[in-house]
Amino acid sequence: MTFGFDTAVQIATDAIDRLHTTAESHNRVMIVEVMGRHAGWIALHSGIAGGADVILIPERPFDINEVVRLIRRRHSRGRFFSILVTAEGATPQEGTLEIVAGAKDEFGHERLGGIGQLLEREIGERTGFETRTTVLGHIQRGGTPTAFDRVLATRLGLAAIDAAHEGRWGTMPALKGTKVKLVALEEAVADLRTVPDDEFAAAQAFFG
Repeated sequence: MTFGFDTAVQIATDAIDRLHTTAESHNRVMIVEVMGRHAGWIALHSGIAGGADVILIPERPFDINEVVRLIRRRHSRGRFFSILVTAEGATPQEGTLEIVAGAKDEFGHERLGGIGQLLEREIGERTGFETRTTVLGHIQRGGTPTAFDRVLATRLGLAAIDAAHEGRWGTMPALKGTKVKLVALEEAVADLRTVPDDEFAAAQAFFG
């Protein structure tokens, strides 16, 4: 876990908490689009913390029909509002929903964002329920850091200074459990740390 993650999750959770009021009082489906190009950690953690009814992440292409089914099931049980949290990189299962490729940035990466608007239109048309989207965007990148992130950044900085003093080049400090340890840079950048299936499955137990 890097510093900044806890703050981003807290900002997203606060937004979800605030949107609950509007969603419930107006009987709306509220979609919250958060950061997450290839990994859905912010969507997963803020969605769980904020009591989202559906969470969509890049690691698990979604079935729009299943999303609609979950929302309709809530309505059938007398819950006339729903909160859906989606990572910006979430994609539908192949052949189920068409997405137009976005423009490229200066590094050749596709500019993400827009999945929230697409879901707003599709869910609204398929269910007839009033649906609205909120895109948090760069709001998640600034603001006041949480106490956890302040302490973590300090601990990582101290560990980096100690490593340089000891000449332990080619390593970086990382949080493992509750301890800060040095790991080889090769190990740190070898793979993208994505959401495991079992962690997403735990969140799915609360969907709908």
